[in-house]
Amino acid sequence: QVQLVESGGGLVQAGGSLRLSCAASGIRFIIYAMGWYRQAPGKQRELVARMTSGGATDYADSVKGRFTISRDNAKNTVYLQMNGLKPEDTAVYYCNALFLKDYWGQGTQVTVSS
Repeated sequence: QVQLVESGGGLVQAGGSLRLSCAASGIRFIIYAMGWYRQAPGKQRELVARMTSGGATDYADSVKGRFTISRDNAKNTVYLQMNGLKPEDTAVYYCNALFLKDYWGQGTQVTVSS
């Protein structure tokens, strides 16, 4: 059974930082591309950052220079370091694993107050 479990969300003031974690089980983690997506109320889910199995990264323009995705294949975990948070970063953040098939976590709420 595949499980992606996010943690690290919470309430933070604008300019602050949070680090999200996503622990994966039930998949051969090392071959999966891992990503973070977010969905704000009334908006579509959007890509935040992703990292291929080979380590290549891709970021949404809105988070470039502020967010960093990383992965620890020994721990089957992907991280999202978020610095310089803005109120517009408020959303539910979802972890995604992709290799022929998509898997999603349950999401973790990030709220940035102004």
